[in-house]
Amino acid sequence: MKDELAVALIQTDLYWEDTTANLSSLEEKIAQLEKAVDIIVLPEMFNSGFTMNTSIAEPVNLTTTRWLKQIAAQTDALIVGSFAVKEASGYFNRLFAVFPDGTFLNYDKRHLFRMGQEHEIYSAGTSRTLISWRGWNILGLVCYDLRFPVWSRNINSDPFDLLIYVANWPARRAHAWNVLLQARAIENQSYVIGVNRIGEDGNGLTYQGDSVVNDFLGEPICALGSAEQSKIVNLSKKSLEIYRQDFPAYLDADAFQIVIQ
Repeated sequence: MKDELAVALIQTDLYWEDTTANLSSLEEKIAQLEKAVDIIVLPEMFNSGFTMNTSIAEPVNLTTTRWLKQIAAQTDALIVGSFAVKEASGYFNRLFAVFPDGTFLNYDKRHLFRMGQEHEIYSAGTSRTLISWRGWNILGLVCYDLRFPVWSRNINSDPFDLLIYVANWPARRAHAWNVLLQARAIENQSYVIGVNRIGEDGNGLTYQGDSVVNDFLGEPICALGSAEQSKIVNLSKKSLEIYRQDFPAYLDADAFQIVIQ
């Protein structure tokens, strides 16, 4: 187990529906990280931008999955991000967590952004995926999931230490992004990371980034603002455990069941 976990946030513009250009750009940015890290976090739909064009969707184990495996092996890091996946049963906005040995876990975005017609194109996931990595328990969710606290809730029987959101969250709703990320950290007594893109997409939507790492008090310990940049932040498991021992509000959490509709 590692007490100090080094996490790299990659905040970048994305080439619209151009997988080759995006993977090349991201590979260059990852290669420029100033030190080794344990986790690399990319935005939502990092190989295309947030598109409803299913022609860019890939089967698992094609170009983008192989690229993720390559980067994870080269960096000895867990790499996290989502892209559009094509299955026989339909299309999914799928988050991948790829380990250095080439194995991976995945999560299909549960809350599909109906205001962008995402729910008409992609199929919703029905379960969360907890990721265990170097002694840390991590939950990875996608963009619009941030607005749904029950789905994001820490569960005492299977708790997480770090909650990661990958996103294409437009600038006009930046206030909600920042406030909700703080709320998720406070209510779950965990670290929360949100990685968002910058720039303008093919639909004319503008993104201002605001990628951030909040500690278990909801305080920002790393904020990227609106510039294209990569940042490494160290998270302390010991500090998290001391806080939870001193202020164990999680012991009074309400029990609940989630009904998938």
